[in-house]
Amino acid sequence: MKNQKKMSNESISSHLIELRSRLIRVIICLGILSIAGIPFASEIYSFVASPLLNILPEGSSMIATQVTSPFMAPIKLVLFVALLVTMPYLFYEVWMFMSPGLYKNEKTFIAPLMASTSILFAAGVAFAYFIVCPIIFKFFIASAPNSIQVMTDISQYLNFVIKLVFAFGIAFEIPIATFLLIKSGIMKKDALVNSRPYLVILFFVMGMLLTPPDIFSQLFLAIPMWILFELGLLISRDKS
Repeated sequence: MKNQKKMSNESISSHLIELRSRLIRVIICLGILSIAGIPFASEIYSFVASPLLNILPEGSSMIATQVTSPFMAPIKLVLFVALLVTMPYLFYEVWMFMSPGLYKNEKTFIAPLMASTSILFAAGVAFAYFIVCPIIFKFFIASAPNSIQVMTDISQYLNFVIKLVFAFGIAFEIPIATFLLIKSGIMKKDALVNSRPYLVILFFVMGMLLTPPDIFSQLFLAIPMWILFELGLLISRDKS
């Protein structure tokens, strides 16, 4: 009995040590990417700011209202970009940690799922940056009174974009979440279908909470969430 308990404790300790090692590797990867990106911080910020800069009226520009903003805003962006780039590697390390304890059929099921998670998150970020941001910025600038000169603070702009793209990245995981709920048997497909009206309301509430406080960002998030939920239903079948 004591031997079994000792072996169990050793097994838990070895798993914790392995988990710590993998987390350290992820942190090191994040640190390397962050340090490597710092020399290009200005170029990265210019690229991220281009959806707004391309449509600013002549004579308008972005401004820094705080002394540290010209330095801190690009550095903050570099850290965020490094985090996004590190996420596929994070999923890989999670997979390598989990895979030894999975059956063969579970591996064939989970491996594509984790790959799809990275792809969908990247798709959400790209959708927010290339499609949603230009439309929103164009509307707001066009709505400004003639007596107002549009001059956006670089820190406020960065916070707006980070919040928006991260919200879309998470929202694009809805097909995966729907698929897992049905596949695992936690929810029946018919139950989710019958709950559609309440879930649609929930999507709009989430759009309100996860995006900056404007109706267009909320709509651009809530409607794709609804569509992605329907996609998740299409690809899912009840657990047999």
